[in-house]
Amino acid sequence: MPRDETRPPKVVITNWVHPEVVALLSERCAVHANPGVEPWPRAVLLEQLSDARAMLAFMNDRVDEALLEACPELEIVACALKGYDNFDLAACRRRGVTVTIVPDLLTVPTAELTVGLIVGLARNIAAGDRLVRSGGFRGWRPILYGRGLAGATVGLLGLGAVGRAVAERLQGFGCRLIYTDARRLPPHTAGDLRAVAVGFEELLGESDILVVTLPLTASTQHLIDGAALARMRRGSLLVNPARGSVVDEAAVADALAQGQLGGYAADAFEMEDWARPDRPPEIPAALLQAADRTLFTPHLGSAVESVRRDIALAAARSILQHFRGERPQDAIVEPRGADSQA
Repeated sequence: MPRDETRPPKVVITNWVHPEVVALLSERCAVHANPGVEPWPRAVLLEQLSDARAMLAFMNDRVDEALLEACPELEIVACALKGYDNFDLAACRRRGVTVTIVPDLLTVPTAELTVGLIVGLARNIAAGDRLVRSGGFRGWRPILYGRGLAGATVGLLGLGAVGRAVAERLQGFGCRLIYTDARRLPPHTAGDLRAVAVGFEELLGESDILVVTLPLTASTQHLIDGAALARMRRGSLLVNPARGSVVDEAAVADALAQGQLGGYAADAFEMEDWARPDRPPEIPAALLQAADRTLFTPHLGSAVESVRRDIALAAARSILQHFRGERPQDAIVEPRGADSQA
């Protein structure tokens, strides 16, 4: 049946957004937005998208061949995020579906949270909070001794946008910065950050605190596994604000139990990585039970009120650009024949 071009295009927003986002899209589109903080069940999502021409998607969404098959009208998936490992770009390209991301707005808040995780884990802040709230605190005692950042060697596994932003924010702590990155970096990048490039093995062996700032790819999945943890300094700390599956969580739990790893902090978990058909259904119980040696946040990297609003607004503008016949600014996949490097 030919499309009725007189009707406004249907846009589905899969997760809660600020009212300004709905208002912006409603000027041109028929908006169907999830009003709650829980994602729609898959069947409900597919029903909503069955006649939609645009999808404003989030981290907990999974766009694959099956979804695209069920949504033949879909023209654009505007991702309110930077990492897109949960989205099958090849399938979107084959079906002529444009995919956009928001590449810049998440960097600074993620770096800020990373520094918070580093300090919180190193200084036993969560354990101290639990002690005070338990009613057992009676004044200073020689307990919960942690470690400071002054004089510590902090290793950055990846010096992309987030890695650089973390390094910038660590400058005032008096720590030594080292990094490993497979890409050729601009000559000034590491020098400006006073960070020294080392090999992967040296990064593992020299870091008092190792920070993972890599995307999830086939080559980075479980890059930090049992063998890598065994090569780290005994008692060192591991911080993961990136993707859960870059780290083998079961191996981390074992390393914590054996004392090889002194602590683990994370903002992302393997169970969230929809791109993995074998992803675990939950965080390992042994990891959750190691409360005094772990610090976890529920994927709060970009959870700053103004930032999350601006990220969703940026994704919404990509949808409006598409329906105006313009090339969305941050398209990473476009239909064949479009001017794209994706």
